[in-house]
Amino acid sequence: MDSSHMTSLPEDITDDQPPQPASVFASVPQRPPTKSSSEKYIPLDWSVYFDKEDDVAIPESNDVFHVYMAGTEGPVVFCLHGGGYSGLSFAVSTGIIKEKARVVAMDLRGHGKSVTDNDVDLSVETMCNDVLAVIKELYGDSPPAIILVGHSMGGSIAVHVAARRSLSNLAGLIVVDVVEGTAMASLIHMQKILSNRMQHFSSIEKAIEWSVRAGTLRNVDSARVSVPATIKYDDSRKCYVYRTELEKTEQYWKGWYEGLSDKFLSSPVPKMLLLAGTDRLDKSLTIGQMQGKFQMIVVRHTGHAIQEDVPDEFATLVINFISRNQIGPNGVVIPGLRKAAFSKP
Repeated sequence: MDSSHMTSLPEDITDDQPPQPASVFASVPQRPPTKSSSEKYIPLDWSVYFDKEDDVAIPESNDVFHVYMAGTEGPVVFCLHGGGYSGLSFAVSTGIIKEKARVVAMDLRGHGKSVTDNDVDLSVETMCNDVLAVIKELYGDSPPAIILVGHSMGGSIAVHVAARRSLSNLAGLIVVDVVEGTAMASLIHMQKILSNRMQHFSSIEKAIEWSVRAGTLRNVDSARVSVPATIKYDDSRKCYVYRTELEKTEQYWKGWYEGLSDKFLSSPVPKMLLLAGTDRLDKSLTIGQMQGKFQMIVVRHTGHAIQEDVPDEFATLVINFISRNQIGPNGVVIPGLRKAAFSKP
């Protein structure tokens, strides 16, 4: 982005005028000084939204997966992020969802703070195994009711996990902004999109700033908490670079999305598809929607990362999904629970 344009933006302008004396008769309150660019993009800690973080070691392997957790009651909303994001992609929305349900957001293989023997094996098979292994380590053989929520690549993993039918207490499936036909058609452009991104940053603040100015994320607070987990410091280059080397995982991309629509429709639990625009549904999804097999909502005024761009609306949609399908902590309605407890005031 042209730096000459960046210098003239309002957030870079500071208020140098001397303060005016306060007056009890002033009709207009004094305007506070405008935040400088560096202040606006200061990283925000995960603990503002999540209650705790943990490392989940997988037995008989060297794989350790990082999870963020929040909430104390209700079903578990188990969140899977998109390629290049991290579990903190769901941070701001978790601040709301945790009042009604538990939330677990996992850093998938090759992302965030998770550490594995092979960070570039982003095959559907491997990532599904990872998710199931983490759930087993967290909950043993008696998991609570789980609602899988997946964004983009994570949406595909959520669908594939559900399709295996090996998660005994799966109670719902929410897929965020991924449709098989559109995703498959976009794969030929992915390497160019990846290479056209800003590749290195002088500071974490600059990475946050770029994500917002480039339009990748549209919510500054979400960017402040989620972007730091997507980059790492490169000692040899003396700058920050992307944590996940997505360009090295191309061999797996097709597998994420091929056959996704039919797998989604065949999942025997309540389903919701959230789209950021009027994405064209393929034939099977169109028929499935007409038959009432899933709920579809087009969320306006948002980019690809719905959960980051409009976290309040996203959280409300998740809470309403739980209410509508009467999902309790064990997959059934809690005796005496009023439906209004989950609905908007």
